[in-house]
Amino acid sequence: MMYRVSHPSKTLKGTVTLSASKSESNRILIIQALCRERFEIKNIATAEDTVILKEILDTLYSGPFPEITFNVGGAGTAMRFLTAYFSVKPGIFTLTGNDRMKKRPIGILVDALRQLGADIEYLEEEGYPPLKITGKTLKGGEVLIDGNVSSQFISALLLISPELHNGLTIQFKGKITSRPYIDMTLKMMQEFRVYGQWQEDIISVSKQNYHIKSDIGYAYEVEGDWSSASYWYAIAALSKEVDFNIKGLKHPSLQGDAVVADLFSFFGIKTIHTEDGVHLSKFNLHPEHFGFDFSDCPDLVQTIAVVVSALNISAYFNGLHTLKIKETDRIIALKNELCKLGVEVEIENDNSIKISSRETLLQPECIAAYDDHRMVMAFAALAMKFDYITIENPDAVIKSYRDFWKDLKTQGFLIETEVLSKEY
Repeated sequence: MMYRVSHPSKTLKGTVTLSASKSESNRILIIQALCRERFEIKNIATAEDTVILKEILDTLYSGPFPEITFNVGGAGTAMRFLTAYFSVKPGIFTLTGNDRMKKRPIGILVDALRQLGADIEYLEEEGYPPLKITGKTLKGGEVLIDGNVSSQFISALLLISPELHNGLTIQFKGKITSRPYIDMTLKMMQEFRVYGQWQEDIISVSKQNYHIKSDIGYAYEVEGDWSSASYWYAIAALSKEVDFNIKGLKHPSLQGDAVVADLFSFFGIKTIHTEDGVHLSKFNLHPEHFGFDFSDCPDLVQTIAVVVSALNISAYFNGLHTLKIKETDRIIALKNELCKLGVEVEIENDNSIKISSRETLLQPECIAAYDDHRMVMAFAALAMKFDYITIENPDAVIKSYRDFWKDLKTQGFLIETEVLSKEY
């Protein structure tokens, strides 16, 4: 199936309320599962990754099960967080996923957990899911990890660290990437009276217990998702006029992708923080070149790549090394789809790309999705530059922003369904 997406007026005026942060929701679910007291989670994300993680954890509440198998499909966060969580929970767990998940490496996390005493076996290819995990009390201790690995590996370890007999010390080698996501994890742990220390290249957490800070009516409320907001920023940047409100966002925010508000000032979008979110408006600014290191916010790469291409801005992107192990190889996917617009993308190495500006874009026949939610949503913004844009596999958005198409319709977008009759 394909969606043909258009916007007759090319203006963005109105209000949208964003769904909750997937990153924050997934972390609070693991903390809730480990916490000694029960508490309510308000405004939890409806993203597929979060739904899958919650369903699995809810199933375990009805246990115990001597041995059980769970399939996370394409939910990468669930795979990583559950690998660590099952390692400290008594029982035997088989954890598997879809075909793409079985090609996404998890050896770095498994090696670290084994160093801490975990019992984990590979059931198929070494270094990749599916896994057989025999949960038990882990001794804990020190692990040495490259700083440029996925922050989800680090967060998975940190979330279970209070359960480790000797606590956890993580020693990083080299530059640490996606630091804001690690900061988010530590701050959320502090909300539940678990305190860690981060000094230079070492994080340490002693054996503690998660506890709520108030015994009377405590509830944790998840904030709106800044990653989802980035697609509205892209739409705004490509619109003729902008007078738009996004509700649900917080400032300051736990989320590293909140940097999107600063980044889009380079593309003529002014952000005013309000009591319940942000207000976006447009001002005249058109740089000839844009450069940025995305090490701390890799989920913004596709969105901003589309924006610079549409605005005829040459660009240099750095800090992209984690993009190869996402839902697809996002660097290759970007190169392929931007090429359909006539935009040249030079892949310098696994970490960097160069985008050459093009004054007049070509109308693409169809944008391939690669089963990647962020490819779909990033390229949807091009409906503000063309009469229409056609995108395959539109349902991929449920992975992080389930109401994406519904929200677009409320803002004047026309969404028509077409049958995918040929391969692109």
